[in-house]
Formats: sequence, structure tokens, C-alpha cells
Amino acid sequence: MTLPGIPTYVEPDTTLRVKIGDTCGLTCTFCHNEGTPVATDNRNRSAGTFTIGGPSGRMSIYAATNGAQFLPAAIPADERFGQVLASLRDALDLTEVHLTGGEPTLHPGVADLTRIAVDAGYTVGMTSNGENGRNVLPDCAEAGLDRVNFSIFGTTANELAEVQHAKYRNPKLAERKIKELHHSISACEANGVKASANIVVLDRSHAPRVHRLLDEYSPHLTVRLLNSLDHGTASVDAIEAILVERGAVPEANYVTAGVSGSRTSYRLPDGRRVYFKQIRPVRLPQTCAGCRFNNDTDCEEGFYGVRLYYDREGQYQVGVCIQRMDLCQPIDEFLASGLRDEILALRQAEYRELVAATAQ
Repeated sequence: MTLPGIPTYVEPDTTLRVKIGDTCGLTCTFCHNEGTPVATDNRNRSAGTFTIGGPSGRMSIYAATNGAQFLPAAIPADERFGQVLASLRDALDLTEVHLTGGEPTLHPGVADLTRIAVDAGYTVGMTSNGENGRNVLPDCAEAGLDRVNFSIFGTTANELAEVQHAKYRNPKLAERKIKELHHSISACEANGVKASANIVVLDRSHAPRVHRLLDEYSPHLTVRLLNSLDHGTASVDAIEAILVERGAVPEANYVTAGVSGSRTSYRLPDGRRVYFKQIRPVRLPQTCAGCRFNNDTDCEEGFYGVRLYYDREGQYQVGVCIQRMDLCQPIDEFLASGLRDEILALRQAEYRELVAATAQ
């Protein structure tokens, strides 16, 4: 979705999302966990019986219905990881690796994984809640980490509790998480790593929390407002209302060809910028054609791009949809499949169409 009357800039998608581990100390109620079940809650369950939630309090909102066939494991920082990255780089013309989880800073080898990805020719980014950033981000920066997108959920313990499991209604525990986030942001600033803030907006009731977050963080970080996939139009409507309340003026659209991600930049009255990240209705022409979710309401993310996983059997898996994890393929099967060609063709066709449309 793009707004009319402002410039639109188009770039092809060349990013690989890599789930490097499943451990996380937060329990966000809207978490999709990159489509995989929460490993600690499902270690004694088999495919077809995976649960959305469990004793840990963590969530994976699609796990019970997305046909996931494996449990995730932490990626080892070894030669094989570099080989897999190189194979996907060459097969899909990729230039960027984005480390996800779980929480990437809790992976003990995150700096080594960063170095391996940089050595494979990638720019490396990360999405993090900042739990362990002050301990690992300096080493990640030395290894070549380019930027971190911090997921920010609250400025106070009560605000954090609004989007967490009941276990985080312990103010001391929540305050520790917030303090660690601040330390992580400082670690980025001290080590030359670019930092931005992702704020997920569930619905209108979360507007006061978002306004406080914008007041606290946007002077220092680039802020992106993200709609919650699990909350549909209520989430989008809430973000639009917040932007109006802030007096935000749209400046430009940024569209990534070949995947569903797009964002619009807004200028606030004081000159700061805020981005509204949205999902476009992009589908893989053949793979998505017969999908039961392929309609205007059930397909919540569309084709967001290629994801890489590591399962508990020691095998790398390539995925293309968090709502259809049954589409995941072992790396060697993916490289030999027609899915690679379908992804490249979609990217090239969309790029040509979008560039032509912006030139008119």
C-alpha cells in the first residue's frame, strides 16, 4: 500500500532472514516466532501436535495451524553455516542477512555468526529486544554488524506488561528488561552500529503507550510503527490515528519489489521522521495460487521473503511463509527446486512494474 501524491522509491528485495535461535526472555502476546513452534514448550511433541503457547508463556501465533514439521535449534557458528549462506547468496542474488530469533543476543555465538555472514559477502542486521545486547553487541560490531532494529514495547514496567504474559507483571523483572534495552541502545551508539526502534501497535487502546514511546525514543532512534498481524485492521487504524494525533505529514513511500514489505515515511512537526511499515498483498504466483489462506483476510503477511532455519535434526530449512511452514524445504531441495526461479521471476517482474508505475 502506498500513499498518493508523494514520491515512491523502489528497491528489489535481496534480504535473507535467518532465525539463529529460539531462546527469548520476553513473552509478547503477538509473537509469530518466525513461524516455528516455541521449542521449549514443544520438545516432547511431534509435527501436527505443536501448540501456540505453553508453560514458558511465550507465543507462536501460527504454530497450531501452519503445518510446521520441525522444531528450531540454535545455528552453530561453523563452516557449514558459511557454505549455506554462500549458496543462497548465489542462488537468489542476496546481499543482506537479517538475524532474528527468538532473541539473537541470547545466542552465545552471535558475533561469530555475524562474522561468518560478513565474510560471505553480506551486510548484516539484527532484530532484537535488547536483552543481552550490552554483553554481545560490541563484539558483533567488531565482527561487522551494520544495524539493529530494536523491538520496543514499553517505557515503564506497566507498559511492558500490557503486551506480555502475566509473568511480566512483576515490576522488578520488567524494569530489568527495560534497563537492558537502554544498555543495548547505548552499546550500538558507542560502537558505531546504526539503531532503530520497532513499535508494534495492537489496537487503539495502545495509543497512550505508543505516544510515550515516541516521546522517549524518537529523538535518538529512527522509529518504525508496525501493525500487528494478529490484529488486522484494528492495528492499522490505530497507527493511522496516532500519526494524525502527532501531526505527522507523509513524505515518501518505500516499496521493496518481490516481497510484501513497504513503508511510508512521515515528518513530525519538530522535524523528526517516523515510518509506518505495512504489508502489501504480494503472492508467489504458483506456490500461493491454491493456498487456503490466499484471500484478503486470511493471508496476513503475504510473501515477505526467504527465511533460513536450523532444525533439531541438524538440517537447514528454507521457508517462504510463516503461515505455511509446510512449504519449508531442506536447503539442498530448495536450491534444486523451481521455487528459487519463481522467487527471482517475481522480484524482477515487480521491480519493472513498480519502477514503470513511479515514472508515470
